[in-house]
Amino acid sequence: MKDFLWWRDGVIYQIYPRSFADSNGDGLGDLAGIISRLDYLADLGIDAIWLSPFYPTPDKDFGYDISNYVDVDPRFGTLADFDRLVAETHRRGIRLILDLVLNHTSDQHSWFLESRSSRDNPKRDWFIWRDQPNNWQASFGGQAWEYDPVTGQYYLHLFTKEQPDVNWRNPDVRKAQLDVFRFWMERGVDGFRLDVFNAYFKHPGLPDNPPKFGLRGFDRQRHIYDIDQPEMIPFLNEMRLLLDSYPERYAVGETYFATPQKTVSYCGPDKLHAAFSFDFTSMDLFYPVYPWNPCWVMEQVIKREQTFNAAGVWPTTVMSNHDLPRTASRYARGENDSQPFLAMSLLLTLRGTPFIYYGEEIGLRDIHLRHSEILDPPGKKYWPIYKGRDGCRSPMQWNDSTFAGFSTAKPWLPVHPNYIRRNVASQQADPDSLFNFTKKLLALRKEIPALRRGDFIPLETPPGMLAYLRQIEGQSVLVAMNFGGRNFKFTLPDGNWRVLLTTTKDSPGTLNPYEIQLLILE
Repeated sequence: MKDFLWWRDGVIYQIYPRSFADSNGDGLGDLAGIISRLDYLADLGIDAIWLSPFYPTPDKDFGYDISNYVDVDPRFGTLADFDRLVAETHRRGIRLILDLVLNHTSDQHSWFLESRSSRDNPKRDWFIWRDQPNNWQASFGGQAWEYDPVTGQYYLHLFTKEQPDVNWRNPDVRKAQLDVFRFWMERGVDGFRLDVFNAYFKHPGLPDNPPKFGLRGFDRQRHIYDIDQPEMIPFLNEMRLLLDSYPERYAVGETYFATPQKTVSYCGPDKLHAAFSFDFTSMDLFYPVYPWNPCWVMEQVIKREQTFNAAGVWPTTVMSNHDLPRTASRYARGENDSQPFLAMSLLLTLRGTPFIYYGEEIGLRDIHLRHSEILDPPGKKYWPIYKGRDGCRSPMQWNDSTFAGFSTAKPWLPVHPNYIRRNVASQQADPDSLFNFTKKLLALRKEIPALRRGDFIPLETPPGMLAYLRQIEGQSVLVAMNFGGRNFKFTLPDGNWRVLLTTTKDSPGTLNPYEIQLLILE
């Protein structure tokens, strides 16, 4: 552990604050609630927390429409509560990463209120205004331009009309946004997750995007001019210099329209430390594709290994987050956890920094809502083709008490009906639960350098099975998984292999249905 680097070798746990723990009985999670559960996270064995937005917000996109970047929404607490959260996480050896949504603000942000007040306001150019719209479409549906009758122009919004895009080409905007980084680092924050970072800059001429085949208006365009502009790189250089002026700070980006090739282009010693490439998920919310078999998984891993190794960039591994259906809802049938066990094994044994979404350690499922219960803007707009992201944001299930121990009041979203059986307390008491399996895997990562830093070496296996080595000089770990319902025998590489962890306690080289084995070369 002497060369342990927290953001590279550790495991990062994402918390959606309004759904994790409610301390004051108003049905909404808060910072004090998170503090009350830090011992749980320390015991689980995670190394850092990524905190989704807790800033003041009108809730038009549930935290991702921010009206003040440098404060706490009163529903979540105060800056004093935040300072206590920083102190308490650090006291337990846990780092803290904040979600920064800098592509757009809320339309209630003071910057935008000034900008729209008149055409000659000093902040007019802090946002993107135009007399006539081009053909750009918003990701959440409809035109990306909203007419403002106060000043007789249109403003740009790549998401909801209540989320106007800021003008990153204005040097005053750039300075103000870098000051946001400074504000939170001065309060002890260790890193940042940058929401849709590669959309910050738009082409200066705002030309029409060329057409392509697609079902929605947004999908019927090639997004050439509204994202991935060359000016992004100089900004990342400037941002990295700022981060490096503080000790061990970190930035990871959410790559909009991610591919491994695009992701690595934004990473490096003078750019982002890392960025998501979503190798095992689909970020097309409206037409998701979720293959799940050993052949497809191995293809994804090899493809990303080749791309990231060639670029010298450290990868990340993501199975779910606040925008995606939960892993168990994508791959499991009913309450059977065999597939969530496999997904957690991949997440914690592949090369790269793992990101665990809250509740994945107990196999939380998405909730099902009627149309009248949907809160998420695209879910409301596109029901029933797309039912929104509320399903994966339901309250954490701590125990079998009323409201699953999340709150003493009715929560902002319903608790999943399975909370009576599926909760932290019941899984902590069950030695064979997904929770305890996850905890053991996290402990093994800390104990065994090959699982943190080792090369990835794929092994040949029968169809229906997946196996690979994680290997550094002097240490080899073999990971084997059975994705199917029949037994497998496979030939181990030469040497004396000892079982580190298994889900059915069979002998090395033999896999029962859905069994997972971790072996170490003696």
